[in-house]
Amino acid sequence: MPKSEHKSAELILTLAALIIIIAGVKTAQALLVPFLLAFFISIICAGPFFWLQQHKIPAPIALLLVIGTVILGGLGVVTLIGTSVNDFTNALPVYQEKLRIQMFILFDWLDNFGIKVSKSVLLEHFNPGSIMQSAASMLSTAGGVLTNSFMIMLTVVFILFEAAGMPNKLRAALPDADSSLASFEKFIVGVRQYLAIKTLVSIATGLVVTIGLLIFGLDYAPLWGMIAFLLNYVPNIGSIIAAIPAVLLAVIQLGSIPAVLIAALYLVVNLIMGSAIEPRLMGQKLGLSTLVIFVSLVFWGWVLGPVGMLLSVPLTMVVKIALEVNESTRWLAILLSSDGSILTDSRD
Repeated sequence: MPKSEHKSAELILTLAALIIIIAGVKTAQALLVPFLLAFFISIICAGPFFWLQQHKIPAPIALLLVIGTVILGGLGVVTLIGTSVNDFTNALPVYQEKLRIQMFILFDWLDNFGIKVSKSVLLEHFNPGSIMQSAASMLSTAGGVLTNSFMIMLTVVFILFEAAGMPNKLRAALPDADSSLASFEKFIVGVRQYLAIKTLVSIATGLVVTIGLLIFGLDYAPLWGMIAFLLNYVPNIGSIIAAIPAVLLAVIQLGSIPAVLIAALYLVVNLIMGSAIEPRLMGQKLGLSTLVIFVSLVFWGWVLGPVGMLLSVPLTMVVKIALEVNESTRWLAILLSSDGSILTDSRD
């Protein structure tokens, strides 16, 4: 077989295998999503877990402390947010109707200035009520995933115990163990650094938004703070999406001027967190291009559902970091990056 035909056949087989894998992942999303969450939680927990072990605390006690902290934090969030989600879902039809009335008032105001707007066509293609419905649906889906919390925490426990013995297993299994361990360590450190910093910045974003909305007196402020926390994992796009339902509710409840101020609050918080604090902590070398962020949002949302949209950037970052640590695939990581720089440039 000629060399060109051999390469074409190899490319076709690779694409076919990729399509089969994607179809399998999409089919198994109900099983994979909890395990992916467990994987990311375990990477975040690995730092404190190993730190406690280094300070002479036995592994079972260290694991109990870390997992106990995560469970207590999760219970606090569920207790705080669960009631708000149910109340908001029940009141959603009322809010949607009020928002519809506000839209008609806006149309009439535009008519006074000679601007003719087709109400039926505009509402068919842009219905603000559906945006609030989507926010409630996303939180309900996230709550549904949390019903598997016992399985997620159990998986985290086993992953952390397994991580402690992984270097010895790699040394026994691979011929070039030192090189493999170096690549594995770079991968884990890069993913852990990204997830830890992103999680801390997201928590700070959610808290500041919640406090600001409480000062304005907006209903369900902790709920909108939770949405801001979750969508902060999606750079650029996430902050805009998180602000929309809260601003729409502010228009209904507080009026147009407070709604503009709340929109300004979101803008200032995300500019400070996303453009000043996060880049300073994380460095520019972990960035993804805006196009890659958008494509990953659509792709992982299609494959894994609403939770996949929240995990889209962390999942893509894992892929990018994995490409960085291998010399033969580093060029792909450069294409995915925002400015052509990669993590391993500063570590090699």
